[in-house]
Amino acid sequence: MARKVIVSKTAQKKLDDLFEYLIDEWSERVKNKFIGKLDKNIELIQANPEIFPKSNKAKGLNRCVITKQITLYFRYNSKRIDIVTVFDTRQNPSKLKKSI
Repeated sequence: MARKVIVSKTAQKKLDDLFEYLIDEWSERVKNKFIGKLDKNIELIQANPEIFPKSNKAKGLNRCVITKQITLYFRYNSKRIDIVTVFDTRQNPSKLKKSI
């Protein structure tokens, strides 16, 4: 049975902002391409969360690099995957602490 994916309010807000940015600054096509990468990675996380490295940002947190600029942070157990936040690596790293 596949683990259930739960997206936190913080992660959802950051994704919504990111999608808006991609459409405004790039194009719908770029946004859709990113969503494709995001979906593929979430499927991978669902199937094998243990293949992703532990994050040194918080205990029990793993990270998944979606693109060179975007990293997804998640926790998991046998029943679910909790997507904690999505972080733009071009930001000040101290901002990450606030969202996890």
